[in-house]
Amino acid sequence: MTISLQLLFKEIDQVTDEQDLRSQVVPKIGEYFAAKRSGIFFFDQLLADRNLQKLLKVALSVEHNPVARYLAERHTPVHEGLVTSPKAWAIICPRPDHWHVMAGPIVSRGQLVGVVGCTRDRSMPAFDTENLADLSAICLHLSVWAATVRAAKLSRRESQHQPFNTSRLTPRELQIAELVALGRTNAGIGRELWITENSVKQALKRMFRKLEVSSRAEMVAQLSATKYNLSSVKMKH
Repeated sequence: MTISLQLLFKEIDQVTDEQDLRSQVVPKIGEYFAAKRSGIFFFDQLLADRNLQKLLKVALSVEHNPVARYLAERHTPVHEGLVTSPKAWAIICPRPDHWHVMAGPIVSRGQLVGVVGCTRDRSMPAFDTENLADLSAICLHLSVWAATVRAAKLSRRESQHQPFNTSRLTPRELQIAELVALGRTNAGIGRELWITENSVKQALKRMFRKLEVSSRAEMVAQLSATKYNLSSVKMKH
């Protein structure tokens, strides 16, 4: 082994997304375990990719694969020698480069969200208990990474889709928004703000684009969901 566990832990901590995880960390995991193949799979991505759904249904099926069943039930690393005989495994997975298989869980919020796996061919030694212990440590860091990165991604998505981001609106547009929420017509808004009805129409078009809504009703619905109190905006005539 030319790479240490500590270096692997640092590599996992430094990557920022799943693409980098696969391109930078997976090859080093394969190198560490002297594996023929190595990979990391997240179940939500497998379900979203039709080309990979067969892998989920067969290779990672708890009914078909005792390694997958062990992972799902125990959330702990396993190799094929712990759950089945060599003869039975050859029937379950006949690929020559998967003669020996070891897999570990990626867990987030108590749920199995992904798997990290390594394989060896028939000419290579089987995985052992020391390999399982090392993979367990790697899975711990991967699970922490997945929970942290996915929580940050969710937070970014939520911040990009606030119900009503008033910071996008000018003071005049906020005044118009408040009057729309009160049920005023364009003509009525124009009279109250001393602007033309056409100016109100053009302002509403801009506001719809900024807020990513398509109607007055949708904008009012978002107004009701926001914590921002539009009634605090003072009318300026």
